Amino acid sequence: MKVTCLTFNPFQENTYLLHDETKECVVVDPGCYEQHEREQLKKFIEDNSLQVVRLLNTHCHIDHVLGNKFVADTYGVGLEIHPDDEQVLRAVPSYAGNYGFPQYAEQLPASYLKEGEVVKFGKTALQVLFTPGHAPGHVVFYNEPEQTVIGGDVLFQGSIGRTDLPGGDFNTLISSIKTKLFTLPDEVTVYPGHGPETTVGYEKKYNPFLR
Repeated sequence: MKVTCLTFNPFQENTYLLHDETKECVVVDPGCYEQHEREQLKKFIEDNSLQVVRLLNTHCHIDHVLGNKFVADTYGVGLEIHPDDEQVLRAVPSYAGNYGFPQYAEQLPASYLKEGEVVKFGKTALQVLFTPGHAPGHVVFYNEPEQTVIGGDVLFQGSIGRTDLPGGDFNTLISSIKTKLFTLPDEVTVYPGHGPETTVGYEKKYNPFLR
């Protein structure tokens, strides 16, 4: 599995394209809002002859869902989220304008992800891990053979997701990290929703929030 990161919108959100030798592709957390951002995403997909087969959200805060409708409409895929985050998704139109996104277009889920489910595309399988705390329905996607996690806003290099937004809870987030991510091998690479990638081992050793 190849992991391609494109960073979009004023929140500097990491949108991930996951693809393998079959050319099937999954889009995770499309943050593309402006037309030039959408064109950048589309161009990468076209240049690499990828076929988008799934659209996933780790969670549904505004910076991670701005491009959901564009991807769903352009590639004919349904949005997949954890059911506990649907309330977060449905709240976005009420505040999108205040955050500077007056043209936000809502895309509601077509199906739901659950803990332990395996998301398959091409020759690749991603395990869904339920990791609430930053958002009530937050999930991450773990590829065991490649030792990679698409981690959303749970764990960052030297930091953790904020917990002061509706549905957030600090103790729940710490528990999610320790029981779900820190039980994975130290060499697992975590691709977060913002900033550079890190590893489980590095964060166990150096993350000031988790010592």
